[in-house]
Amino acid sequence: MPEAEGGPELLSLSEVARRVVAEGIEERMSHQRVSQLSREDPDFPPVVPIGRSKAVDWRLAGPYFRKRIKRQGERTDLPPKEDTADG
Repeated sequence: MPEAEGGPELLSLSEVARRVVAEGIEERMSHQRVSQLSREDPDFPPVVPIGRSKAVDWRLAGPYFRKRIKRQGERTDLPPKEDTADG
């Protein structure tokens, strides 16, 4: 984890969800969604276990959420359809 002056700003996944909303990055965000992204998205910043909790460096998570492409309502469990040209 890259460290800038002062070290990392570690936040729990619940606090990350709250901060995403507080900073206007997303209208809504649950800690469950942050947890899901941390497990499934390979671009998610490294998660650090602290006791039974998990934390992430906000200096990495903030930019991640700002640039993340949102796909609300899009099915991600289906393969993409192939172009079929009538010919």
